[in-house]
Amino acid sequence: MNIHQMSVQYDARQDRLSVRVSNQDHQEFRLWLTRAMTLRLLPHLQASVVQLEARDPQVTATDTTAQQMLAELKRENFLSKADFSTPFVSQNMTLPLGDAPMLVTDVQLNLRNNGSLMVLFQDKSGEHASGMSCEFNLRATLLHGLLHLIEQALKKAQWQQPDFSHKADTLDNAPTPQPAYRH
Repeated sequence: MNIHQMSVQYDARQDRLSVRVSNQDHQEFRLWLTRAMTLRLLPHLQASVVQLEARDPQVTATDTTAQQMLAELKRENFLSKADFSTPFVSQNMTLPLGDAPMLVTDVQLNLRNNGSLMVLFQDKSGEHASGMSCEFNLRATLLHGLLHLIEQALKKAQWQQPDFSHKADTLDNAPTPQPAYRH
């Protein structure tokens, strides 16, 4: 599939991310990502882009720190040239998954030898599941773009995970009452 445009928007009423992807064949795919799904998926997408960038034959990055730095440099380079201001166009598009966005309940990721990441979105939400699926093959540049869009939507959604590190320090330093036994 030749991806033309991607959009990720936070829908406050649904408390979900609305993902829309259009291709050169004038098809639009609409997906819902819940908070739980997004927060589980995001680290895997971030790790995948690092692995894709590390496979670049022009650059050799052997350790994970160097690979992460390389991916960050490539990301910054991509973002400096990317067009995020053009509105998503959905006129004259066919909707292979239907009008209503597909609720994503399962995602499979597979790094391909051709330098892309195959992402399979599926709806397996129980007996009323649509059973639909949607597959995208993303090169590193598109993955950088998707990650950027998701991160922007996460800021609007305010879905950041709470930082429990300070609370744990407070609990560790608090005096622990000794158990008392009474007869």
